[in-house]
Amino acid sequence: MILVTGGPGFIGQRLIGRLVDEGHDVRVLIRPAAYSPNIPQGVSVQAAISNLNDTRGLRAALVGVDTVFHLAGVDWVDPRDDLRVIEIDGTRNLLETAQDAGVKRLVYVSHLHADRASAFPVLKAKGIAEEFIRQNPIPFTIVRSGLVFGPGDHFTVSLAQLMAYTQRAFPLPSDGAVLLQPIWIEDLVSCLVWCLEDEETIGQTYEVGGPEHLSLSAIVALIQEKTKLETRIVPVRPSYLRLMVNLLHLVIPRLPLSNFWLDYFAADRLTELDNVPRIFQLMPSRISQRLEYLEGVDWQASMRARLAGRSS
Repeated sequence: MILVTGGPGFIGQRLIGRLVDEGHDVRVLIRPAAYSPNIPQGVSVQAAISNLNDTRGLRAALVGVDTVFHLAGVDWVDPRDDLRVIEIDGTRNLLETAQDAGVKRLVYVSHLHADRASAFPVLKAKGIAEEFIRQNPIPFTIVRSGLVFGPGDHFTVSLAQLMAYTQRAFPLPSDGAVLLQPIWIEDLVSCLVWCLEDEETIGQTYEVGGPEHLSLSAIVALIQEKTKLETRIVPVRPSYLRLMVNLLHLVIPRLPLSNFWLDYFAADRLTELDNVPRIFQLMPSRISQRLEYLEGVDWQASMRARLAGRSS
């Protein structure tokens, strides 16, 4: 039995579908909430209701589990998320409970440049969580991923919604020169499943990203091309943009942007271009080849639905 934390999330949904297709028994850890979680449709999975700091709930969720995919983390668009509670304390509690339950394998999805000494809160929290995993006796694999894109993501879809919302002028941090290495969701899922199947990945930390280093401004241009949104791009000093985001969240809590995102865009987020082909024998897709899901969408209506708390 495989337990997937963060299963209702963007990566979790795709991973669960792939695992079920390959014949694995899957249980999804779902945080208690007033709304219905997004779980893959048409696949047979078990559900366990618990958060990562509910030891009793975790014990029940881990009964019969031999492998854990730990994907749960903060929602980068919600500045109210508590990094310590979710990323650090939650990971430590999961590890202790999983060790007691006899879990034999853990695969953790982290971020490029995760480091316990990082100046950026999310990357610092991920780095601390990684250290807890390395110090625990459960055999582990850590996969540090670049920004993940695909239908329903929190990256390209959020940018398209924001461009539709701003219409006349879209602010970019500085001049959008920061370099990123986006990875297609199905490529990341293939890497994760490979880690499960190959015992040589045990005890390893891998960095994965797409096949190209692209500036944020170039990615925005690709999104504009696919969405037909002609919003003018306006460079804005990061300090001003942070202030703007903080003020907007006071009146628009569901805005798909937060300072967590601005932290990620504050510096290049790159790894070696040949990591995925060399380690996983997979040629990852270019972002320009996989953005068809952005075409033909009413992005203003999509943004209105998001702000209203409805699925778009």
